[in-house]
Amino acid sequence: MVKAPKQTPFRIPAAAAVLISLAGCGGTSDITLPSAEPRTPYRLATYRASDAGDGSPRPAIVIGETILDLAAADALFATEISTQPYGFPADLIAVIAAGDRAHSRLNQLANHFAGREDGFRFRIEPHRLTAPLLYPAHLLAAAANYRSHAAEMDVEQEVDPDRDAPYLFAKSPRSGIIGPGEPYRIPPGRDRIDWEGELGVVIGKTALRVPLEEALDHVFGYTVVFDVSDRGGRYRENPMLPGPDWFSGKSGDRAAPMGPYVTPAAFLPDPQALRLTTRIDDRVVQDDTTAAMIYSVAHLVAYASQIVTLHPGDVIATGTPDGVGSAREPPEFLSPGQTVHIEIEGIGTLSTPIEADTGS
Repeated sequence: MVKAPKQTPFRIPAAAAVLISLAGCGGTSDITLPSAEPRTPYRLATYRASDAGDGSPRPAIVIGETILDLAAADALFATEISTQPYGFPADLIAVIAAGDRAHSRLNQLANHFAGREDGFRFRIEPHRLTAPLLYPAHLLAAAANYRSHAAEMDVEQEVDPDRDAPYLFAKSPRSGIIGPGEPYRIPPGRDRIDWEGELGVVIGKTALRVPLEEALDHVFGYTVVFDVSDRGGRYRENPMLPGPDWFSGKSGDRAAPMGPYVTPAAFLPDPQALRLTTRIDDRVVQDDTTAAMIYSVAHLVAYASQIVTLHPGDVIATGTPDGVGSAREPPEFLSPGQTVHIEIEGIGTLSTPIEADTGS
């Protein structure tokens, strides 16, 4: 007789076990399988798990204002409709890269739990959120992509987005990206740190030499990016290669705060119709809409993909409107004790405290 192979027991995270133990639901015979279409808006996040000894990051789904561990929510969902958990990857970039089947399951979770207050009690507190994407292969950014900002920086020229290429630069993902509530620390001797609030485009599918008309098909969603800019480091001191030094001015440590959420593109169908505001403490310093971009999201994705292969989870920061500190009379720059709040409708508010880097 041939023995049946030994079955390996399916294990779920401790958070999922908590959810299931608290479910308190009756039989599932009358439960209808929820739609896999994007009917209920949701956002995605990453958080530090308190029940993980190393505080490892885990993906979360945000339905309304409720933040749930993604694996735990999926395990409860599977219990309630008598199916197997999907088995989401352990980081958000991998969830994004998992493709349509994973994204359909996310839609089902949001549709299933929409408006529900009972059946689970495992929620993530906002202070445990990290940057949602840890860490993309590429973090690109567009310079002078709003005419108002180009004008205030004295670089405005007549350009044709269908003829002229945008100006992109790279920021360091691993050294630069920090999450909501994490401080940006002003380096010693730097006193011209400026603010730039930006819409971040999150790539969903590998993109190489993508035509303009197909560019948005490669976008998963959108997030908020704070393009910290050191105006005191913009020009190289090397006489052999004079001119702007984008590396020292844009790629410093912790100079790319991001988050708190990623909103799927299905819930923001027109990325050129989003309001963006930046506040320093309670004072509004930037207020515009993404309709004012020179190069649209589609133009930026298509152009970048002609240069490098864009991977799922990669981010393109799309430029900032006018209102930066260096263009004011007199110029203004960030100081320790202030907090920068960047809000984009449909995504959320990214708050970044400003501290002095004491070197300790």
